[in-house]
Amino acid sequence: MLDREGFRPNVGIILLNANNEVWWGKRAREHSWQFPQGGIKHGETPEQAMYRELMEETGLKREHVRVVGRTRDWLRYEVPQNFIKREIRGHYRGQKQIWFLLRMIGRDSDFNLRLTSNPEFDAWRWHEYWVPLDVVIEFKRDVYFRALSELSRFLSSPPSRGALSFPAKKRRRRRKKPAALTQATAVLSDDRSEKNHQEPE
Repeated sequence: MLDREGFRPNVGIILLNANNEVWWGKRAREHSWQFPQGGIKHGETPEQAMYRELMEETGLKREHVRVVGRTRDWLRYEVPQNFIKREIRGHYRGQKQIWFLLRMIGRDSDFNLRLTSNPEFDAWRWHEYWVPLDVVIEFKRDVYFRALSELSRFLSSPPSRGALSFPAKKRRRRRKKPAALTQATAVLSDDRSEKNHQEPE
């Protein structure tokens, strides 16, 4: 389902724990990290899509979270042609997203990344609020920065951005193969594997 400009309606999820750390997921079989997100199906509201995607991608149910806030309007990003499936090139431009800020009221043991036959993530960890954008696939970084900035107003003590800056494009370098990661937790890596990333999601 695309709008007239070629953007697919989508939701993004920033999930907080009691320490205002955010849930940070490693994409399955890749070395890029991201927040849960997914498309809005025909007939769904953004909030309904958010709860569905939350369960499909993290295993959490409605009773495990509380909605803190959402972005006022759509945030858009365009997807480079080489990441778009051949059959929709020329029609699909990218995603337009409503972002939700959620508070975790369940337990870490409630997460289940293997709830579906095609998991989105294969590892996760809690991370400080201002996540490092250089481990996010490049074309999503601006939207992440804007979503985190807008939703930080809902926190009673907004976290300091410290030395956060928008990362410059890096030249690719050969790196050693990273160590195996577990489903429950993982060490954050600066490596990115954009080769297998495919939109839309």
